[in-house]
Amino acid sequence: MIEQIKEIEKSWLGLDSIRDVIHFTTEKSLNSFLEICWHVFLWHCVSSIVICGICGVICFYLLRRHKFGRFFSILIVIWGVLSPVVPGMISSIFIAWIQSNSIVPISPLVAFFWGCGQTLLGIFMGVTRILATL
Repeated sequence: MIEQIKEIEKSWLGLDSIRDVIHFTTEKSLNSFLEICWHVFLWHCVSSIVICGICGVICFYLLRRHKFGRFFSILIVIWGVLSPVVPGMISSIFIAWIQSNSIVPISPLVAFFWGCGQTLLGIFMGVTRILATL
């Protein structure tokens, strides 16, 4: 049991750092489930935070004189940080499971497109209100 815990810790410690993932310094292909899940989830979080940060700044600028409207920008930024955690992790786990069971390893650039694609899909569903019709 202790050996299994040490093996799990070793696999988590072997992941790339956040800086290495964002700067694309890793040239190796992603083979394992944890590597793929980490890269896809991190790109989903980063792209969501950037998009919601921009929206929060625009919202604060446009509603700065409104009595209660200026607080909506804070809610947008908080939602942009918290929203990718649960659905982003679940979808990243499914993407990593499918990709790790396939024969072809993926590059960090493909993980970038998977993560940003998740954000774009969330924006599309939020703007078109597909969920409200279900």
